[in-house]
Amino acid sequence: MNPSRYTDMQYRRCGRSGVLLPALSLGFWHNFGRITPEEQSRAIVRAAFDAGITHFDLANNYGPDPGAAEQRLGKFLHDDFAAHRDELFIATKAAYDMWDGPYGSWASRKHLMASLDQSLHRLQLDYVDLFYCHRYDPESPLEETLQTLVDIVRQGKALYVGLSRWPLEASRFGYAYLRQRDVPCLIYQGRLNIFDQAPKTEGTLQAAAEAGVGFIAFSPLAQGLLTDRYLNGIPADSRMAHDPRFLKADALTPETLARIRSLNDLAAARGETLASMALAWILHHKEVTSVIIGASSPEQLRTNLACLQTPPFTDDELSIING
Repeated sequence: MNPSRYTDMQYRRCGRSGVLLPALSLGFWHNFGRITPEEQSRAIVRAAFDAGITHFDLANNYGPDPGAAEQRLGKFLHDDFAAHRDELFIATKAAYDMWDGPYGSWASRKHLMASLDQSLHRLQLDYVDLFYCHRYDPESPLEETLQTLVDIVRQGKALYVGLSRWPLEASRFGYAYLRQRDVPCLIYQGRLNIFDQAPKTEGTLQAAAEAGVGFIAFSPLAQGLLTDRYLNGIPADSRMAHDPRFLKADALTPETLARIRSLNDLAAARGETLASMALAWILHHKEVTSVIIGASSPEQLRTNLACLQTPPFTDDELSIING
C-alpha cells in the first residue's frame, strides 16, 4: 500500500466536530456483494485507501445479498487492514428492510440495536466510527430512535451517529435532541447531484450547517446519468440495460438526454469529463463535507479523483449547471 496516500487527498472538517473526512468517500452499495468477484472488490478498496480515501460507507442491507458488503469488508479488514484500523473511518446504517418479522426494519430501539450488533459481527469490529439511522420512521417515536442513537454511543458501539434521508423538521428536532444529550449528530447523508438539488432548495444543507452538522452526498452521478455512458442512448452493458432496479430506461427522456449532452459540452470546455464536473460541482458547496462515490474498478475510482484538481466554477458556468 502507498505510504504517501494522504498527500493529494483533500480533507474537510465535518461540521463543528473534530473529524476530518476525505472529500471523496467510498460507497459499498454496489460491487461488494456476491455478484462481484472478491478480488475485484479487494482491488477497489485497496486503490481507494492508497488514494487517501479513509472513509468507507456501508449499510446493513448493502450487497447483494443483504449483509454481504459488510461481510466482505470485514474479511478485508482482517486480512489486509488490521494494521490500519485507526486510519479508517467506517460507517454503517440500519432502518431499511433487513430480516423477516416485525423487528427487521424501521427505526425502533429493537431493530437499531439488533442490526448494529449483526453489523459489528459481519465487520469483525468492536465498534464503528459512525452509525446512521438510515431513514425516517413515521411510526416510531422520534425520542425512541434518537435515544437509541445516544445509547449506542455511550455503550461504545459507535463513536458518532448520523441521520440519513430524514425530513427537514425531523432532522432539526434530532439535531437538538442529540446535542442536548452531549451526543451531537456528526453528519447528515442526503441525495445531492445536478439533477436533484433538493437539499439546497428545501433547506437541508443550511439546517445542517446551522446546527454544526456535516453533510455527505450520495448518488452524486444520478446513478450514472451524469457520465458519458448515456450520451448516445442506452449501452447494452449499462446498469440501465441489465439492472433496472434503481435506474430505469424511462429516466432517459429526450429532455434529460439533451441536458446531459449540454452539460457534457460544458465539461469538455472546462477540460474535464462530465462525471468529474458533476462531482466537483457538489464539492463546490461549502456545506458539503464529502461525496460518496461508487466504483466498479480501480481505474474508474482513480478517474473520479480528477474532480479534486478541477478549476473553480465561474458564475456563468454555475448558471448553466443550475439550469
